[in-house]
Amino acid sequence: MITGKNHIGNRLSAKGKKTYKTFNPKLNLENEPLFYEASREEIEEAVDLASEAFKAYRKVSGKQKAEFLNTIADEILALDDVLIETYISETGLPNGRAKGERGRTIGQLRAFADLVAEGSWVDATIDTADPDRTPIPKQDIRKMLIPLGPVVVFGASNFPLAYSTAGGDTAAALAAGCPVIVKSHPMHAGTGELVASAIQRAIQKTGMPGGVFSNLNSAGIEVGVQLVQHEKIKAVGFTGSIRGGRALFDLAAKRPEPIPVFAEMGSINPVILLPKATKSKGTELAKTYANSITLGTGQFCTNPGLILGIKGRDLDSFITTLSQEIIKIEPSCMLHPNIVGNYEQNKTAALQQNGLDVTAEYQGDLAVNYARQTVTKVEGQTFLKNTTLHQEVFGPFSMVVQCDNVQQLEEIISNLDGQLTGTLLSEGDEASAYNSLIETLKNRVGRIIFNGVPTGVEVCPSMLHGGPYPASTDSRFTAVGIHSIKRWVRPFSYQSWPNNLLPDELKNENPLDISRLVNGKQTLESW
Repeated sequence: MITGKNHIGNRLSAKGKKTYKTFNPKLNLENEPLFYEASREEIEEAVDLASEAFKAYRKVSGKQKAEFLNTIADEILALDDVLIETYISETGLPNGRAKGERGRTIGQLRAFADLVAEGSWVDATIDTADPDRTPIPKQDIRKMLIPLGPVVVFGASNFPLAYSTAGGDTAAALAAGCPVIVKSHPMHAGTGELVASAIQRAIQKTGMPGGVFSNLNSAGIEVGVQLVQHEKIKAVGFTGSIRGGRALFDLAAKRPEPIPVFAEMGSINPVILLPKATKSKGTELAKTYANSITLGTGQFCTNPGLILGIKGRDLDSFITTLSQEIIKIEPSCMLHPNIVGNYEQNKTAALQQNGLDVTAEYQGDLAVNYARQTVTKVEGQTFLKNTTLHQEVFGPFSMVVQCDNVQQLEEIISNLDGQLTGTLLSEGDEASAYNSLIETLKNRVGRIIFNGVPTGVEVCPSMLHGGPYPASTDSRFTAVGIHSIKRWVRPFSYQSWPNNLLPDELKNENPLDISRLVNGKQTLESW
């Protein structure tokens, strides 16, 4: 049952005076539940509870945290159709997408559960003492990763489950030993509350500290600003726009004690069409990319918004086929009228730039809150000179850049902002002749794809979902997969510490039976 209240630890609260409702973009009307924005008093209470909970939760064993994470997954599944129906009513997305995203959310929680149950993720390192070493005796020094403290996670507009209340950031932070306060996204507050209730039931069933999780409603930016500025918050996770992520990053940097903001932000995901591939399979690639551009109404951070090739008849043919194929696809509903508005505004700003030509735009009748997919083209030199054309248009929009030659194509890549992905479309061993271009692309992206599409982010240990700024605020970390846990921890060393007072991860006898680096050798052995 949706109450519209805030989850402050293990209790519901509605002290705020500001209220709002979510919106069904498909029906073009407000949903019934009324939500109460968290008051300053409620924010303080949630942060104090999280800070107090950290004292106990950071000591909870990996196996206990694994049980907690698995129980969260079980409780989310137990919400069944109520969760799916709420998700659909707040997003306009289809049933299959809702269930697919729920499955991804469950998979993430269970992956982190497996990680912390096994325990080697803490990177335990032991360098034993050598009192006879000359000229200076060697001290016993041991190191491992420890949690940062209370974390704020901002729900994402385009992934109400996988990147929101119990999504990747929350799962990773809880796995690391950090209490989490979620700033729920106003577009899917009902979905967020249902998931929050599942987390609270998991807390009760597994005996976790009550303040280890809170879920706060917010219609605007005020709650998020107060949370980021609070002295007891130690890190922030965000998925969204460059503007929003950068604002949080700047707020956190200006604190008396600056804290890290791990923000995954904008990306146009450049795709390079090599000449032989354009000639031999341009038609096939055009059909594939028409589907990729319109997938999820273009509302993925990995949408291929920029396609680059060498001008000529083959690229002309690709553009023609892409334009023909994309308007055959039925438009779909965007997540919210605000997102539709931003799409139209940003698309209009791009189309007003000199030298940009529209090659295709869906011209049929549209339902309210549906988007017209659009393909444009521009000359390489024009694109180089006008950085407005480099900006993301969030939605089913893509631009083909017609480069004079490979040198210009490489210059364009080198002048792009940082991106989440880059794609190379090649025929046979064609790519081997473009090493310099590939290296340039690698320098601007976090993930490079060969003969595929960037849409679709596999959740696995090898996935890097991040990239040079502004794709993310720290290109050393991923926002997807088990290694994303490393955002919420810091390395910590013990020097000359008695064995019985060390954490189990660093004790001589290795009671947890984890893999450790002991005197330069990776081993499971005790000593």
